[in-house]
Amino acid sequence: MCGHATLASAYVIFNELGYSNDSIIFDSKSGELIVTQEGELLCMDFPAQSITQVDKIEHFSKIFGVKPLAIYKSMDYLVIFEDEKMVESITFDKEALNALDLRGVIVSAPSQEYDFICRFFAPKYGIDEDPVTGSAYTQLVNYWKEALSQNSFHSKQISPRGGEVICELQGNRCIIKGKGVKYLEGEIRLG
Repeated sequence: MCGHATLASAYVIFNELGYSNDSIIFDSKSGELIVTQEGELLCMDFPAQSITQVDKIEHFSKIFGVKPLAIYKSMDYLVIFEDEKMVESITFDKEALNALDLRGVIVSAPSQEYDFICRFFAPKYGIDEDPVTGSAYTQLVNYWKEALSQNSFHSKQISPRGGEVICELQGNRCIIKGKGVKYLEGEIRLG
């Protein structure tokens, strides 16, 4: 499952191929992925992941060198920090992250400009830091819904490449919204 490729494919189908239906259903190993349009935004519908708080404050304090407010787990660990400066400047013990039992670690904090910011690390899968991680938001929405008492969020993943993500919790579904941009058009001739 690759959110970037799903978004890009939906953009081409809606905007370049003249597809006129309201939604596109992609068949994937993760199940059906439904993409709809909302103005310029493409809306991808994913299952929201429930999160469970765990007592690993000291463990993650050692990994990141700064004490988090709370730790949750789902597909990944979700580590909540007090403010965005802590998330921006965070460094980590790569060997300790490699030894964790889950896929990766999301670090997040409230933001002055956005509802929240985050970063994602999964070095044991060759991803020291992912630029924008759609599956992270399927976990983040449940935490930030409780923390901010709202269901819709404008957030930013602040990796070096980074990206803004608009997401919304609708029942047990996470709607991730983004824009597609056509940057290249080409032609392939065979024979």
